[in-house]
Amino acid sequence: MPKLKTHKGAAKRFRLTATGKIKRGHSHARHILTKKSSKRKRHLDIDTLVDKADAKRIKLMLPYGRE
Repeated sequence: MPKLKTHKGAAKRFRLTATGKIKRGHSHARHILTKKSSKRKRHLDIDTLVDKADAKRIKLMLPYGRE
């Protein structure tokens, strides 16, 4: 079997936890920050887990685990 290619766009956006779940960052946290409240910006900075419905598709894009 040939080696599988990692989807580089997915590799930049998602990370796997030690238990195999997938972490993601929030959108809307990069620019136009002056109109957003401090609380909103603070919460956008915290990573969250990918929904179970999307996790299978993302795992196919990241065949070699933690990257």
